[in-house]
Amino acid sequence: MTEGSIRFLLGKYQPEDFIDGYNQSVQKYIMPEMDIQPCIHILDCTDLEVNYRNRNYEGSGIGYSKRTVDGNKPPTRGYKLATLRGIVGDSGIIEEVCFGPINTHDLTLSREMLMTSPMLKRGDILINDRGFISRDLMNFPKTERGVDTYVPLRSNMESFETAVGAEISENKWQENPKYPDQRMALVTDLGNYWRSNEYVSNTSDVPLNACVIWHTENDGYAVIVTTDMTQSAESIIKTHSLRPEIEEDYRQIKDFWRTEDFKSTKLHVIAFHVVCVLFGYLFFQLYTMLPEGEQYAGKSLPVLLKRYSAKVQGHVVIYVDDMFGVFTLFEVLELYANAPTGVKDTLARKIKSLGDCV
Repeated sequence: MTEGSIRFLLGKYQPEDFIDGYNQSVQKYIMPEMDIQPCIHILDCTDLEVNYRNRNYEGSGIGYSKRTVDGNKPPTRGYKLATLRGIVGDSGIIEEVCFGPINTHDLTLSREMLMTSPMLKRGDILINDRGFISRDLMNFPKTERGVDTYVPLRSNMESFETAVGAEISENKWQENPKYPDQRMALVTDLGNYWRSNEYVSNTSDVPLNACVIWHTENDGYAVIVTTDMTQSAESIIKTHSLRPEIEEDYRQIKDFWRTEDFKSTKLHVIAFHVVCVLFGYLFFQLYTMLPEGEQYAGKSLPVLLKRYSAKVQGHVVIYVDDMFGVFTLFEVLELYANAPTGVKDTLARKIKSLGDCV
């Protein structure tokens, strides 16, 4: 197909058709076929930047880059991709996505997905970052869907100050076995210090526990809250430490899979490009979960391409007049073994005259 034909074909679809197509393919076909049912999910967003000076990018927005220049945040143009990543063994797959302008708040873009995603099942765990701090989105997953949420607090929140102050006064710190320069402590019943806009009584908001982390080297603190009241301080840290895996996904699809390498300013073509990259990355992740692909688990695309040696299976084309057939070498051997003597002689002469037809 020519480039023009592909563009004409893509023009028959809306951008959301491609996003929905990815989500439905993963959820209705791929995951059930491979019996994949993640119980831990990571929600996050990443910016897909384009040329700031080019105003022709349809549906793009203008935001501010997280990378600072001389202490300032320069403006940037582009899109935002929200992803729900399911942890599968030592790996994971992007099981649902949302797409919008770069200036859309993470929470606004992802809210509908959080409310309705079939990937979030009763008893599951959802790990968020600070962009998803919302008391309502701590309450809803727990009360309506039976999903426990983990999220770090901002230092200017009352619940943060309360948790840190309580542990400083009690001084009941435990050592973190994984990080010698950290101390940790469990704070219970923190929910009253972080209330929703619809707060009416103590039963309006779900209860919260927190793990306070003390970085002894710089005397800094971090607080991670959860709606799972059964977890210890160590288990809260261990669960939330899975979150950086989605950042590695973003690095991979940007640096190696070239998600931002758009060839068109049309929104439906951009959405198609993003979805194609996501499918490619998905199939790569699934391949590493299979026995023949285990050796590539944890490897990036450049490393895989450098080490991968394609094994092309030989084929033979057999034709008579205007009819032909394409057979593997094994199929030709079966034909030869079961053929009458006259046919065997003919096949032998043809194969000998053609040499290696690969």
